[in-house]
Amino acid sequence: MEHKLDFTRARQQEIHSLSEKFFGVNPAGKELGFTNYYMTIDGKPFFGISGECHFSRVSESQWEDTILKMKVGGINVISTYIFWNHHEEIEGTFRFDGRRNLRKFIELCDKHGMFVIIRMGPFDHGEMRNGGLPDWLYGKPFEVRSLNDGFLHHVRLLYRAISERIDGLLYKDGGPIIGAQLDNEYMHSAAPWEMTTGVSNEWTNGGTDGEEYMLALKKIAVEEGIITPFYTCTGWGGAATPSEEMLPLWGGYAFWPWMFYGKPDYSHPATPEYLYRDNHNNQVPDTYNFEPNYKPEDLPYACCEMGGGMINFYNYRFQLPYESVDAMANIKIASGCNFLGYYMYRGGSNPKDSLGNYLNEHQCPKISYEYQSPIGEFGQIRPSYHRLRRMHLFVKHFGTKLAEMVTMLAEDNQNLHPTNTDTLRYATRTNGKEGFLFINNYQDHVILSNKSKERIAVKLPDKEIVINDFGIASGENTILPINMNLDGLLLSYATVQPLSRVEKDNVITYYFYEVPGMKPMYAFAGEEIIEAKLGADKYFSKKVNDSEIRFITLSVEDSLNYYEFDTEAGIKVIFSESPVLFDGENYTVEKTDLNPREITTTQCGPSRFTFMVPSLNEQAKDSLLKIEYSGDIGSLFNEKGELLADNFSNEAIWEIGLNEIGVKPGEIITLLITPRKDDVLVDVSSTMAGRLEKTDGVHFELRGITLVETIEERLVTI
Repeated sequence: MEHKLDFTRARQQEIHSLSEKFFGVNPAGKELGFTNYYMTIDGKPFFGISGECHFSRVSESQWEDTILKMKVGGINVISTYIFWNHHEEIEGTFRFDGRRNLRKFIELCDKHGMFVIIRMGPFDHGEMRNGGLPDWLYGKPFEVRSLNDGFLHHVRLLYRAISERIDGLLYKDGGPIIGAQLDNEYMHSAAPWEMTTGVSNEWTNGGTDGEEYMLALKKIAVEEGIITPFYTCTGWGGAATPSEEMLPLWGGYAFWPWMFYGKPDYSHPATPEYLYRDNHNNQVPDTYNFEPNYKPEDLPYACCEMGGGMINFYNYRFQLPYESVDAMANIKIASGCNFLGYYMYRGGSNPKDSLGNYLNEHQCPKISYEYQSPIGEFGQIRPSYHRLRRMHLFVKHFGTKLAEMVTMLAEDNQNLHPTNTDTLRYATRTNGKEGFLFINNYQDHVILSNKSKERIAVKLPDKEIVINDFGIASGENTILPINMNLDGLLLSYATVQPLSRVEKDNVITYYFYEVPGMKPMYAFAGEEIIEAKLGADKYFSKKVNDSEIRFITLSVEDSLNYYEFDTEAGIKVIFSESPVLFDGENYTVEKTDLNPREITTTQCGPSRFTFMVPSLNEQAKDSLLKIEYSGDIGSLFNEKGELLADNFSNEAIWEIGLNEIGVKPGEIITLLITPRKDDVLVDVSSTMAGRLEKTDGVHFELRGITLVETIEERLVTI
């Protein structure tokens, strides 16, 4: 199939700095600001990559490990909700102890050079009980999320408590906090009041006071000393977005469990999330899931909630395809995004409050916030982590060039339907002379065909570049360079994806990696074409002035094992099959014991089992319990009958970190598998107030429990 792109039609960028309301400077004089295209550090483009991690949903002992994993994964901004009901369970009594210790978490972010955005409510949602609002607000003589003195008084006390804990950690004071989100999805989303009975279905106020409410929150935040270079708000769904005062942030999810609320037989559609758009163009005032109340080019297109995964709701269970996450990043960057934001990047587990309440929304597990995200509920590394790390390395090395390029869509990609499986999906970011070609062959809820024998002709001011006879495998995506100047060497195109650039001793090494279904080729000016040989130890080189430019083409496997660290001596490259961390001094690898131990269980009820926690390796970083089962719900209890962990079965192996749930060797644990049931009927025919559940069949299976230990070892590098 033949396709065409015309770089000569690219519109000219009109880049200008935003107002002082999107600007800050720290005591060292480092300036942080925004243009209408991108974030800046000292006036230079900075491609922000934000990952959501809820500190109070993660064991305090896991914080530093999580931050290091996020940093290695290419995250440079950590965003975190501050859930009101985690900190003021009882009116007037604030707690910031243990996993609620906001200050300690942000200090660790600062220690490892990570920026922070605090999402401080008062309403957060995040599948939290009441959307994060404390229970005691329910009976107050005022509406929540509204412009009234009573509610705003309590918001002020919340913001004051937050301000006291982050004193000295704001950017203006030399700290890492660069932004603050105020409320969440105001006038777009609410949450069930978990105080009411299930049949009443009462919801928190979604908001009616528009931008005036959002500005009132900002005024309170500033008065209480929470002064950040910029403030953010969620922009989608008609939410109130005072864009002259706050940066609207966008996103997109491809898995919609909320759509099944009250209707378990609903059929999930193929979503439009994996079609290219132009979301930073005044000539395109709105697109799918992007309907700003401002001209698109007046502000940068930035995201805070791109689906890094998704939690299973009771009525919708699924196993997330991990390739969906980097495909989403590919789509957003191509569509004009210069600030990525993943929700979630790290899953977690809710604490219980001191009143005994479970804090998740009722359609979710009581404790688990396993989001199938790049870093799991107990710190597990998922395939999406490695796939995203490659994307983030590309952004690190080519983001400055990319940030000033505009989106250009292909004519044959207009008005595509998500269920179109055969048409090649592609777009470009270009400055009119050079650019990046984005190709996506992933679609949620539909399998796209393998592509082959495709042809793209790119018109430039002085020539035409043609990529002949290429393909891409189903489920994959890529970014290819077009007419790219690499340190004085003109690369016409390559059918491999750029990964990184490493310079040492007059040798500049460009790492690329193969794309499944695509023959790895390099075409240089002068029509020289080189077929790449795959391997970290194989390269070809070109001489440019006094430098040697080397090209290394990694296999898919090698690219997923590629780690890169910035050190005082320059960039350090490590290839490892196991996750690598670097704390600024030492390199370590996280290895999984290849000899898992089988756990013996005793059946003590129709679908109830007990087992004893075995002896654990005290030197292990963590001990992961893996439960292979099917049914409806899995619940794990200690000897006191306290719920430790829970899971909505989606036929995946249920993993539980024993260190995090606080069990000891020798302790007896009870596993309850709530079965799936056929044709359930509650018989209420009794004349004596009797009710009895009747069913024609129950279904569950415990296939086995194993214990796997994670070992962290020092890595000696040359």
